[in-house]
Amino acid sequence: MRSRAYPLYFAGGALVLYGLFYVLPSLLGFYYAFTDWNSYSSEVNFVGLANFRLIFTSGGSSNYLLYLRNTVVFTVATILLKTAIALGLALLLTNGIRRLAYFHRVVMYLPAVLPMLVVSLVFKSILNPATGLLNTFLRGVGLDFMAQRWLVDVNWALPSVIGVDTWRGVGYIMVIMIAGLQSIPKDYYEAAAIDGASGMASFFRITLPLMMPVLTVTTVLNLLYGLKVFDIVFVLTNGGPGRATDTVYTAIFDEFSKGRYGVATTLSTLLFLIMIVLGYFVIRLMHREAEE
Repeated sequence: MRSRAYPLYFAGGALVLYGLFYVLPSLLGFYYAFTDWNSYSSEVNFVGLANFRLIFTSGGSSNYLLYLRNTVVFTVATILLKTAIALGLALLLTNGIRRLAYFHRVVMYLPAVLPMLVVSLVFKSILNPATGLLNTFLRGVGLDFMAQRWLVDVNWALPSVIGVDTWRGVGYIMVIMIAGLQSIPKDYYEAAAIDGASGMASFFRITLPLMMPVLTVTTVLNLLYGLKVFDIVFVLTNGGPGRATDTVYTAIFDEFSKGRYGVATTLSTLLFLIMIVLGYFVIRLMHREAEE
């Protein structure tokens, strides 16, 4: 009994803090999602599924489902872009570039340590349609047709936010993938080379299958981050133009700002359930692929 309880001495403090500041608020959120809690009344009444109906029926679907769609698009796009670019950079800096490889890794990782507020403010200036560095450069080299109203055009605002977030986060994913690549025994590649396997065959038959545990971790991290995205959207576009870049968390912030706490906790609860379900199925699917 003492040997089994021994590890709890170390986990106890973290579990108490986690339960107090995460589990308890989450449980309270589940309760308030079924109430009319707001800043205009001191009474909190149970309203059942009324808040959920507001989100999914005609009364609220024109906005709330748009927020959910934007969140899904942002999450899927950033997962694919970060994974593909980070894996390519990891392969290049592990097997390709030998000279100054550590220097290049540091340079690629640096954006990940910058505060999101700083990154967002810098890119808000860079992507300014009139005086921004990007459009100024494009016009300077004769590519005026490529200059866009990046953050104020409905068609370009969300892709611009996705691009900025990818630039900041790809270095972090790259470092994890480099660690995964370095853990693969070199004997496998030597045996494949002796058998006459090409580099592409080695990648799909050795590298990719053995990287599945790492890809599972990075996918889940990107999934959870993408579904909870708020700060970069809030600073770059504040959900605009119109509602083109609003996400579920910016909607939650907006509802809390209006004093509609019950609707805000309903959105938060719904997103929490989506995160649990998607995370579970992603882990199961990728774990099955790794086993195969």
